[in-house]
Amino acid sequence: MKKILAILLCAAITIGFTACGGAETLTGKADGYGGLVTVTVKKKGDKITSVKVEGDKETQEVAKAAFDEIPDAIVKANSTDVDVVSGATVTSKAIIYAVNNALDPEKYPYPIVKDKEDPEEVTAANVFQGFGISNMGRIGPGTDDKDVPVYSFNQVLANVLFDENDKIIAIHVDQIEVATPNYDGEGMPEFSGFPGQGSIYSDDTDDSFMAEVNTWKTKRDRGDTYKMGTGTWAEQMDTFEKVFVGKTVAEVEDWFKKYCSDINGRPLKADSTEDEDATKYNALSDDEKAMLADVVTGATMSLNDSHGDIVAAIKNAFDNKVGLDIESATGLGIGISNMGRLGPGTDDNDVPVYSFNQVFANTLFDKDGKIVAIHVDQMEVASPNYDSDDMPKFAGYPNSSDDVTDDNYLTQISAWKTKRERGDTYKMGTGTWAEQMDAFEKVFVGKTVDEVEDWFKKYCSDINGRPLKADSTEDKDTTKYNALSDDEKAMLADVVTGATMSLNDSHGDIIAAIKASFENRVTIDVKAK
Repeated sequence: MKKILAILLCAAITIGFTACGGAETLTGKADGYGGLVTVTVKKKGDKITSVKVEGDKETQEVAKAAFDEIPDAIVKANSTDVDVVSGATVTSKAIIYAVNNALDPEKYPYPIVKDKEDPEEVTAANVFQGFGISNMGRIGPGTDDKDVPVYSFNQVLANVLFDENDKIIAIHVDQIEVATPNYDGEGMPEFSGFPGQGSIYSDDTDDSFMAEVNTWKTKRDRGDTYKMGTGTWAEQMDTFEKVFVGKTVAEVEDWFKKYCSDINGRPLKADSTEDEDATKYNALSDDEKAMLADVVTGATMSLNDSHGDIVAAIKNAFDNKVGLDIESATGLGIGISNMGRLGPGTDDNDVPVYSFNQVFANTLFDKDGKIVAIHVDQMEVASPNYDSDDMPKFAGYPNSSDDVTDDNYLTQISAWKTKRERGDTYKMGTGTWAEQMDAFEKVFVGKTVDEVEDWFKKYCSDINGRPLKADSTEDKDTTKYNALSDDEKAMLADVVTGATMSLNDSHGDIIAAIKASFENRVTIDVKAK
């Protein structure tokens, strides 16, 4: 009778685990490559007797080996200190972490709580800021399941601070990859081409064109959905950024040439199966190999391949750098706003004209969220019938037109230039685009993003987004202008001597990009002497 009561008592106290006769059943969780990985761990005393794994979001053909091998290895070793399965690294690590979470949830919490590192204080006599962009077309990977080719274009964006010795003191890199809709990738931004270009990929309408462009996201914006062999794209890029701080651009280029593969641009690894990479790796010193071992624990992706040239974007940032007049900065952000444009109208053959516009805001903030420095650039890419010689063009993907080959597809993208890069060729009613943007930037320094938004709402037209003017012929603008004080009218008069273009119209939403740069900012600690 006592034995029966003991059995019933053991069954009654099961809450998440069972403790009977020294036996326990524990559950643990971790994030795998595709989603949640759950384990059930059975223990008897200090001995792990069984590990079972569930994870239906993992890619089964890749994860199966990890599901089969890792639990047995943990039971055999009675420890989670086991080797990961080659080719299924992320899933292997997820299983190991989930078991640790089951055994010691305080030490291995789920979800993982990442400690935020306090940034190291950097002091410079002079601070310079540069924005660099690298544009590259990509052919492939291969074709889809209907043998239709896959294409994409990649843009690397680098917001970099340099000191008076040209050394990087802070850096924030992001990237956007836009692919044909038949690319098999969750969360991948898509572009079918401009309406009328004979797209074979999806609907060829004005509405679908606008919807595609307006939903483009950078790789950082895609967050945890952009997983790689080691962590996310953002986590890998963060690792590289730590390597580059303290180096000049020339030293970054030298680091890439010495420590990365000449075949695929990835950091060299001890277990490379490529003879050329193995030879290059073996020529390194023990200290250099140890440094690389640290790097590849956090970053294994390429710094220059068909996905994009990160090193070139950093170099471009240096070439474009401008001196800053700041005392300190605690936040560094890149913001991007993407917008499709219908028109202006049609060409002389009555064929519609299209473009997509991207605004890039590179901003420094102080501890109160006020802008201490800002550098905005923009890219407009148009259909080939747009009447402007220096306008970046997109003629469509190969196979959408007989005139577009793989070669000229790649050539047109690599030739894209921002509005600042177009320089004096981009003239407006008052100076160049760059000069007008410089005038607005002076207005925004010292303001928070909320104050920038308020300034725009109060002092710009609700019709076209341009600064209000005394001689407006629009009744709505005139009413808004006349409600201002004399001091406010005087301030606006000063602004429009240097800037009359819109801050938010079909050419792009500059305000939205500035707001995004604040939301995406990373913590830095830069002080000027």
